[in-house]
Amino acid sequence: MRKFYSLLGLCKRAGRLAGGEVAAEQAVRGKEARMLVVAGDASANTKKKFRNSAAYYHIPLVETGTKEELGKAVGEEMRAVFAVVDAGFAKKLQEIADECDGAEEHTEI
Repeated sequence: MRKFYSLLGLCKRAGRLAGGEVAAEQAVRGKEARMLVVAGDASANTKKKFRNSAAYYHIPLVETGTKEELGKAVGEEMRAVFAVVDAGFAKKLQEIADECDGAEEHTEI
């Protein structure tokens, strides 16, 4: 998953990532989100909320890592959820997540 986290950091530096629940929710509702990334240790309520949003808006969702690992990947302390707002980044992140099938939990909705 190192490649996944590295690409997530690059996505953040490119300004194509909405981090945090509020920003991710706004990206989803504004139909800008191309993928959701949720930490495995996020609260059950957060996971449910974004799984439902992903299903409703037909957005792929990847559940991986911890809040600390996701935060560290983008140079922040902790983050439970991200919305990727670039189709190219989303496609590549999904490919990397699929390659790691079995090594980390992930789900496409």
